[in-house]
Amino acid sequence: MLLFTPGPTPVPQNVRNAMSDETMHHRTPEFEAIFKKARKHLFKLFNTDEVIMIASSGTGAMEAAVVNLCKNTLLNINSGKFGERFGKIAKAHGLKNVEIKNEWDTPVSVEDIVAAVKANNDIDAIAVQISESAGGLRHPVEEIAEAVKKINPNIMIIADGITAVGVERIDVTNIDAILAGSQKALMLPPGLAIIGLSNTAIEKIGEGEGYYFNLATEIKKQRQNTTAYTAATTLIIGLLEVLETIEKQGGFGVLYCNTARRAKATRAALEAIGLYSYPKVPALSMTTIDDKDASKIRSALKEEYGVNVAGGQDHLKGKIFRINQMGLIETYESVWVVNAIELILHRLGRLEYAGIASKVYNEVYFKTALTKKEI
Repeated sequence: MLLFTPGPTPVPQNVRNAMSDETMHHRTPEFEAIFKKARKHLFKLFNTDEVIMIASSGTGAMEAAVVNLCKNTLLNINSGKFGERFGKIAKAHGLKNVEIKNEWDTPVSVEDIVAAVKANNDIDAIAVQISESAGGLRHPVEEIAEAVKKINPNIMIIADGITAVGVERIDVTNIDAILAGSQKALMLPPGLAIIGLSNTAIEKIGEGEGYYFNLATEIKKQRQNTTAYTAATTLIIGLLEVLETIEKQGGFGVLYCNTARRAKATRAALEAIGLYSYPKVPALSMTTIDDKDASKIRSALKEEYGVNVAGGQDHLKGKIFRINQMGLIETYESVWVVNAIELILHRLGRLEYAGIASKVYNEVYFKTALTKKEI
């Protein structure tokens, strides 16, 4: 079965091998050496002043960021399930909450953010997804952060990069906390969350809030190459293997380039056979298709072609399907997926099969590799 869901993503065989070795105790020099190496790679990936790892899902990172960086009022952007979650976290901790809500295909505008900030002086933190995976859209987070910092540099910008870190290069100049989860572009099983922090955020954290998600406690310990509580040892061993694999294959720049090429080629291939992208501004992390036969296409992909893609949630259930673009995906696997979808549409009586999807995919993906050479 080809796993093309936008999390969990496939775990490469060499990473599974690395994680299958004997269990390692987290309070040993051997593990601390692994932890130190993994942190070094993470600083390169996040490009932030500090990076910490937490044994939790991505939601744990969301909660930790809100609790430690928001003291009064959180402005959250709700263009999907995960943007909505930020608001729920704030309310669960007794914080005040302001929400900007859009349809799941619509990114927030910088103007709406600026207006909300100017209208409410109590807002001291903004939480927004870089890539909102509920509908596969991309918010203009960097532009938002820049505009807000010009108004009030003390407002904390919390950017959920759970389906963006490892997908594209993110400008963190004005971002105070950027979040990632192991089961997305980092190609690991679920259970490890990572937070990149600015120095401004570290100052705001101070002594920290809460107990398990107290970021001040973790910063202190992780600078000593250990963790405040039990580390996700196996996942961190796998993380180091993932990051070293990416480096051996050309580094993050090559990974970002290949991901962008794959996302562009997949979207072009599916649009060429009459399908429509759902989000107004698509994220690179996934290709989201809005279609009346979404459920039939998903079922046929899984049952007949061995491909597992994700559907929609809530009001989008049965109306969209989402194809993962994160991680190290072989080109022939992506071609198989788009070709299978064209075959399914043929059997549904919606087109005559002509191999258009695979042709367009190959043309778009490999176009950048075409150069004229004298023979």
